[in-house]
Amino acid sequence: MSEASRGDGRLVSGGKAEGDEFERHLRPQHLGDFVGQKQARENLQVFIQAAKARGEALDHVLLHGPPGLGKTTMAQIVARELGVNFKATSGPVIAKAGDLAALLTNLEARDVLFIDEIHRLNPAVEEILYPAMEDFQLDLIIGEGPSARSVRIDLPPFTLVGATTRSGLLTTPLRERFGIPLRLNFYEVEELELIIRRGARILNMELDASGAREIARRARGTPRVAGRLLRRVRDFAAVGKAGVVDAARADAALRRLEVDERGLDAMDRRYLGVIARDFQGGPVGVETIAAALSEPRDALEDIIEPYLIQQGFLQRTPRGRLLTPQAFAHLGLAVPANRANLNQLDLLSDDEAGQ
Repeated sequence: MSEASRGDGRLVSGGKAEGDEFERHLRPQHLGDFVGQKQARENLQVFIQAAKARGEALDHVLLHGPPGLGKTTMAQIVARELGVNFKATSGPVIAKAGDLAALLTNLEARDVLFIDEIHRLNPAVEEILYPAMEDFQLDLIIGEGPSARSVRIDLPPFTLVGATTRSGLLTTPLRERFGIPLRLNFYEVEELELIIRRGARILNMELDASGAREIARRARGTPRVAGRLLRRVRDFAAVGKAGVVDAARADAALRRLEVDERGLDAMDRRYLGVIARDFQGGPVGVETIAAALSEPRDALEDIIEPYLIQQGFLQRTPRGRLLTPQAFAHLGLAVPANRANLNQLDLLSDDEAGQ
């Protein structure tokens, strides 16, 4: 299962989910229509224009960042702006050297090959990709045993666009072969408002500015989540014959979906509630929390905790997970008296404690 989509089926997850195919209709088609990621977008525009002026293939591009921020969309836009073909696959799909060879030998000059989850490439496949990226040559071994022979195939210059949510898992040789590394960051509420209002127009949905802002505030800085919430709010509005969706109507729909004003869903609140009520706010080990919730540890670390840390509700400390006073306030609970006895080391994050 994809790491971006693993785990959940939650409405507020940035990973891909069943039913998200409709988001293709909401995607921008050109860099000028792409909202957010200002620095990455402007730099990419310069690189594309320079490559077109020289009549060369664009340097290989690495897009990394959390799921749902538009990496696939940006890759498609790169091909469209260059005026070339776009072919897409994902790391786990390329199981053997022959799979990669079939993809590369079918490319035309300056085409864009997009590999999602590129950190999950088979190491044997990755080794073959190095000369293809660097020298546009494919080295293959044909046959087995004494009759085996090496074959070198020349490839047309192409652009590889790799996407990953786990850039730390990329090997150094692969990372260094990307001439254009771009980090995609979470979106501001104002940027998500623009995306939501554009989506509402495409969906023929009557949504005013206050309704768009209410959805944007709860979208966790992620366009994919924003589109998903927008479609669900539209469903409630259509069935309830609500007319124009304002902040109050959007809030009512989102509360029925159990998405609160900070973008937390039932699973997030359950996680915080277990630490707050059963473990007095921590510190408590992640394995203990996983057992209490009957959830795998990696699901907590990869899916639930990042947003809670980003929002200032949770700290990872040397002694375990620790809720902040802000988390208790959000849950409507008082901070336990024993928190005053924690020493400064308990309050350090893992990174700070290691310094």
